[in-house]
Amino acid sequence: MTTAREIHLAARPQGWPTPADFRTVDTELPEPGPGEVVVRNTFLSVDPYMRGRMNDVKSYVPPFALDAVMDGGAVGEVVASGSDRLQVGDTVLHQAGWRTHALLSDRAARTIDVSQVPASAYLGALGMPGMTAYVGLTRIAEVRQGDTVFISGAAGAVGSVAGQIAKQLGAAKVIGSAGTPEKCVWLTELGFDLALNYKDAPIGRQLREHGPVDVYFDNVGGDHLEAAISAMADHGRIAACGAIADYNAEAPSPGPRNMMMFVSKRLTLRGFIVTDHGDVASEFYGRAGGWVADGSLTWRETVVDGIDNAVEAFLGLHRGDNTGKMLVRL
Repeated sequence: MTTAREIHLAARPQGWPTPADFRTVDTELPEPGPGEVVVRNTFLSVDPYMRGRMNDVKSYVPPFALDAVMDGGAVGEVVASGSDRLQVGDTVLHQAGWRTHALLSDRAARTIDVSQVPASAYLGALGMPGMTAYVGLTRIAEVRQGDTVFISGAAGAVGSVAGQIAKQLGAAKVIGSAGTPEKCVWLTELGFDLALNYKDAPIGRQLREHGPVDVYFDNVGGDHLEAAISAMADHGRIAACGAIADYNAEAPSPGPRNMMMFVSKRLTLRGFIVTDHGDVASEFYGRAGGWVADGSLTWRETVVDGIDNAVEAFLGLHRGDNTGKMLVRL
């Protein structure tokens, strides 16, 4: 038998989560049966959407159960196999994160090619965050040659990839927002034409000087969404990916005060969930692989070591401690 160390949800957070909302539990896993494998996880993903799953509300994914292990993206190595599809030593991607080891159906994991890129990339630029950026820009906002694109949360896992993809799709100017001077410098190194530190001055005032904006990729909501609406060009398109500014709020924040501009500017805002766009996956992986190969798509990871520090990594993600993808290395 294998001992797995797991993170369970012990209580539903009110506002900002605290360590007391989680519990670390050791569990014994049996040997894999036919069609099953045991995977030793090497990297776990912590992502903003997980905060919503800690609430007992109906959403596009079920809430985490209390007193049970949570889940999320992970990569790892098969260490025991009862499968004809997956062999011991295979590196796989799956959704049984928040634990050191997982007993899985072989249909719940897929092998990944780590000959050219590290396995952790499949949790970031070549995984769900990268595909989210791609879907938002190609299917939702439909970036066009010569567009000016504004991306909030631009130094995160999704935003940093979105800026690079926008350039590949022909955007003439890509503007990003981030919360530290160091992150802003990194964005310009990635190819962003301009990086705005939203802590220097109100983001609306800063963005006003650099519009009009044709496409806004929204990871933040709140004041960033209001600022983008004011700066949008006529017939501008907004892809609503997330609203991390409100994820830990104890009461709903007021909506943007300039919604009438949707009428006067004939704007389009469309929310999306990446899992609705599985038909785009092969296209994304093909194009992203080419961009990685020619050096036009790069990424950064912020790595926290140890399953016992997974909760702190998650909290740090919401504080903005990460540059690029936040990961837990086991």
